Amino acid sequence: MSQPAVFLDRDGVINDHVRYVNTPEDLILFPGVGPAIRSLREAGYRVFVVTNQGGIGLGHMKEESLHLIHEQMERELERDGATLDEIAYCPHKPHARCACRKPEPKMILDLAAKYDIDLSKSYMVGDRETDIESGQKAGTQTIFIGAKGESDPRATFSAKTLVDAVAFILQART
Repeated sequence: MSQPAVFLDRDGVINDHVRYVNTPEDLILFPGVGPAIRSLREAGYRVFVVTNQGGIGLGHMKEESLHLIHEQMERELERDGATLDEIAYCPHKPHARCACRKPEPKMILDLAAKYDIDLSKSYMVGDRETDIESGQKAGTQTIFIGAKGESDPRATFSAKTLVDAVAFILQART
């Protein structure tokens, strides 16, 4: 039986990206993301991170460093009882025209096939047009995170934070 899921972009949704996140020490989670992700899990959603990490392809970061950053993120989320089902990332350069880099939907579609996800009952949450486009191509509903109140008219909903987005998702489910 297919399950719903929430696909989260990383930088700008889960963590601040005022500066590039190239080491675990650069990772600064936004307030409330752990409890928000835990709430999604408790409501029966699978939770995934889908993130473009072009810094690898550009040589700014090694793949091993990215794994250390993601391990740090998972440890910090676990302090709030939050877990992720999987983290998918595209290591290719921007403009590489690969199938996995958002706005292409491959990361979402691959996770949906692997975990038997009902994309029509799922959400893609991101802070860039490429996130919204990726979710739409995959067949999810979309939530645009605009920290300064920005919105994307193509998105299903716009929110200031992941906490606000999760409140919308949980309310829409009832």
